[in-house]
Amino acid sequence: MTPAPARRPADAEPAPAALQPAMSREEAESTAGLLKVVSTPTRLQLLSLIHHSPTGEACVTDLAAALNFRQPTITYHLKVLAEAGIITRTPRGRRVWCSIVPERLAAIGDLLR
Repeated sequence: MTPAPARRPADAEPAPAALQPAMSREEAESTAGLLKVVSTPTRLQLLSLIHHSPTGEACVTDLAAALNFRQPTITYHLKVLAEAGIITRTPRGRRVWCSIVPERLAAIGDLLR
């Protein structure tokens, strides 16, 4: 069994600037939450389909057909994305149209760089 790494005492000198965290704990937790939401292949495919659609939006019916999934499956994944604030869902008539929140798209893009 490998011993746990030694923890620095609270009164020790701060780590050199090169070893300071690049993000705060709050930013890390937010980023981890975002990554968790988009970490499934189906959700990544949905985001790609919506992002690359000519109008920047797509309806649930078309998304289900494009991925060859049943509509309840697509609706579930879209609900998760909407609850995370990544997409918006707008009912129009009998269809629900989804689009990506621009700020969230930028945040996802930043993670990929």
